[in-house]
Amino acid sequence: MICPCRSPADALPCEACCGRYHAGGLHLLAPGAEALMRSRYSAFVQDRLDYLLATWHPSQRPAQLDPNPAGLKWLGLELRRHTVIDADHATVEFVARHKLGGRAERLHELSRFVREGGRWFYLGGDAR
Repeated sequence: MICPCRSPADALPCEACCGRYHAGGLHLLAPGAEALMRSRYSAFVQDRLDYLLATWHPSQRPAQLDPNPAGLKWLGLELRRHTVIDADHATVEFVARHKLGGRAERLHELSRFVREGGRWFYLGGDAR
């Protein structure tokens, strides 16, 4: 299966792209904010709720997440901008598109990330 994030290397199998952060030796160890954002998008597509919660900063993490509604189809991810603020803080602007019940929608967000204890976490985002 091709990775849903369609990384710059494009057409990589999920196991060689975002899947390596979802499980295995690099579990939860995305090397930067962009890789974490891409792996979170792939986790949304694959309904990996455990990964999404584990990569959400504890100070902002919801108690639970609902699975994708039946019929939801993810259409793609567009990375707009990745800004490194310092060694432990970054932002990623992206657009994620999906379709549900014949209606296409998009999520345009500027997400904030922080690195603590060698791990990157999603802090939250502002819809655009």
